[in-house]
Amino acid sequence: MLLRESVWKLSKLRAAVLWLLLVSACAISARPETAAFDLIGPKVDVRVQRGGKTLPIAEVPNLQAGDRVWVHPNLPDSQSVRYLMGIVFLRGATNPPPENWFTRVETWNKAVREEGVYVAVPDEAEEAIVLLAPETGGAFNTLRAAVRGKPGAFVRATQDLLQASLDRARLDRYLDAVRETSASDPDQLKAKITLLARSLNIRLDQQCFDKPTAQQAPCLTQNTDQLVLDDAHSQNMVATLTTGAPTDLLAQLSSTPTARGGYYSPYIGAVVDVVRILGTAHSAQYQYIPALALPKHDELNLKLNNPPSFRDPKSVLVIGLPPVRPTLPPPLRAVDAAQISCLSKPDLVLTADGAPLVYATEMAHNFVLHVENGSGETRSGEKQSGAGFDLPAKPDPARGGFAIENHSMPASALDGEITGVLRGNWGFGLFDGPHFRLRVSRAGQWTVASKDASVLIVGREDTLHIKSYDASCVSEVLVRDEAGKQASVEWKAAKPDELEVKVPLQNASAGSLKMLVKKFGLHDPDEIPLHTYAEASRLDSFSIHANDSDGVLKGTRLDEVTSLEVNGMTFNPENLSRANQQDELRLVSHDPLVTAAFDAGVPIVARVTLMDGRTLDLNAFVEPPRPKLALLSKNVQAGASDIPPMIHLGNPEELPQDARLNFFLKSQMPEAFPPAEKVEVATADEAFHVVLSVKDGNLTLQDSKTVFAVLDPMKLLGPSAFGPLKFRPIGSDGVEGDWQPLMNLVRVPELKGVHCVPSAKATETNAAEKAPSSEKGTSSAKTEENCQLTGDNLFLIDAVSADPDFTGAVTVPDGFVDAALSIPSPKGKTLYIKLRDDPATVNTAVVPMVSSQP
Repeated sequence: MLLRESVWKLSKLRAAVLWLLLVSACAISARPETAAFDLIGPKVDVRVQRGGKTLPIAEVPNLQAGDRVWVHPNLPDSQSVRYLMGIVFLRGATNPPPENWFTRVETWNKAVREEGVYVAVPDEAEEAIVLLAPETGGAFNTLRAAVRGKPGAFVRATQDLLQASLDRARLDRYLDAVRETSASDPDQLKAKITLLARSLNIRLDQQCFDKPTAQQAPCLTQNTDQLVLDDAHSQNMVATLTTGAPTDLLAQLSSTPTARGGYYSPYIGAVVDVVRILGTAHSAQYQYIPALALPKHDELNLKLNNPPSFRDPKSVLVIGLPPVRPTLPPPLRAVDAAQISCLSKPDLVLTADGAPLVYATEMAHNFVLHVENGSGETRSGEKQSGAGFDLPAKPDPARGGFAIENHSMPASALDGEITGVLRGNWGFGLFDGPHFRLRVSRAGQWTVASKDASVLIVGREDTLHIKSYDASCVSEVLVRDEAGKQASVEWKAAKPDELEVKVPLQNASAGSLKMLVKKFGLHDPDEIPLHTYAEASRLDSFSIHANDSDGVLKGTRLDEVTSLEVNGMTFNPENLSRANQQDELRLVSHDPLVTAAFDAGVPIVARVTLMDGRTLDLNAFVEPPRPKLALLSKNVQAGASDIPPMIHLGNPEELPQDARLNFFLKSQMPEAFPPAEKVEVATADEAFHVVLSVKDGNLTLQDSKTVFAVLDPMKLLGPSAFGPLKFRPIGSDGVEGDWQPLMNLVRVPELKGVHCVPSAKATETNAAEKAPSSEKGTSSAKTEENCQLTGDNLFLIDAVSADPDFTGAVTVPDGFVDAALSIPSPKGKTLYIKLRDDPATVNTAVVPMVSSQP
């Protein structure tokens, strides 16, 4: 039982293995057309003669009618199978070629092996192919019948083989460069391969450069079936004469699973198509297989993707030659047409792209850079002959352009605006490539950008922009301090004539500095004198209103500002204040035209001059005119007390605190008084202020221009407000006008009377009370009576006198709190009083006099 079960399991396992082998064999046999072209085939030497000139096949992009094509089968001496070669010209998919367009070549013939054969390209020919078939009886007639029977198959096969060959050339150039650079200079792999991919139009996976160095090259060379991108130039070179374009077939087949499995997808579709199309021409005697021709000099190196068969059906190799077409020069273009390159730079590379076949094949050759003066003048304006000179140029895809050999440049190199044009041969014809703007190194002057004139601040790294005609010729930039110490600095070309230089000043001191600019080919550097500064003022904003003669500058360290200039008007510092950790500097211009110099909304540039001579520019806008009011009239209205005041103020500009001020204002800017505009009243130091408004009822419009204002100082400013009052308008947008004087607010004490006694009694009273006279007031002269002034808030009095000249006046000391003050004996009923809030004004007081009998 166990034996029977073991035999059954073994038979099942054997069947599974056989099934897997069968499936694998079917998969392999089902995809011979998609195998890699890695089998080495025979070589065929080809040259082309045109107009008395001969070129190797690698340098020939197209054939033309009348060309003489030399073909030489380069077979080894040990070749055991005789190959019959057929050279065939085609003229379209629907027009079989005549029999005389077929040339029979017996490769084993001694004359052919030694000298090759010549064939002429006939008129009306459009394609050319070479067929290599093992010799059998009637082989040539069989081949000719196959081509004439299905010319379209061979036309399409030729075109697709040529397209595949051109794409393979680009891919091989890329893969070889990746392997070579990875082995010789791995640190430069990213820089070189990035430029190489641009030159050859290869898809580049940037993520490969994020891998370890050893893994970058394998990553860059994997998925080769997705690397080569479309190239319109090569497609135009082999454009089909049948319906559609080869790109259509490529696009269709490259999306199929079969094509995706190939080795090189850019042309795998073409190869699949070739195999499929040529399969229709198979016979019992022959099968047709594609041979990929990779030209090098005058050799066509053939690559096969399927081993040829020498049994029936024998394999016929189908080899495509360049198409018979008009010449299409490569669309080579400068990467940056505005870029200026330095002709004096060793190892100069002029970057160009747009024509990957120029870099991947030998079709473009004999390049030179023709240099001439584009403007015909030197920088000094002198006329110059138009004769130029040529410099050898070589395509270098790993450097992204053409390497120029400029060591042979004439000593009297051109000056001024120089133009170089890349010239070369494309096949037999000449073509002009892109033009380049060039300069040569000359000792010259450098200009520091105006915005950077004062940018070098010690204690940090600063960026300086310097300009010169030949900035593209700079090789190195250094800085040298006052002690002679110099160091190289980081720089880059910001514009064709401008450098952006990083100047490290972290450990430097303010003072002089020299920048040394070295140029290719010159021994002595250009010197640029510079000056470094300590931390400068920071300018945040400058505001000025139309019709104003003053503005406000905001920032930090504004104490270093000496002046400000706008549109030729000079403003000088007037008042510096600080608020919210920011300086505010008021600047005033005394130019009589300043009020008409600025229009609202116009942008301006304020140039600020500092103490050390630096100038800083600040952009600003002229703000709308500020509101402005004119004081028409004012009137002081006594308080509501039933007792008339005893003190009569001697200055009409004084406003008692307990009175009310009525005043009229007229709007000057704007013309009508806006209902939302307000009036602010404040003391001189603005410690006490109030805003009057229509809404609050203390502003009343008389008409559209005039407003009636009422100020109650005690109610609105409080009992501690005193001194000069000022007012200003505040617009509906919050813009404040200028302060204007209003009144002088004074606080008035309440007097009750004067009590006088004879001096003897006063002496006894004083002795009995033992009160020091300093607490009761002082007198500068003896009086016959001792009098006391009684009342409330007597500390509001500065001095009291019996005469207007204040002879023998009594001064009220600070901190006086008594209700009675010793004063000189009045000479009548009038006292003369100076108030503490306005000691310059003499006021009068008529108070009740009370005398005591001795």
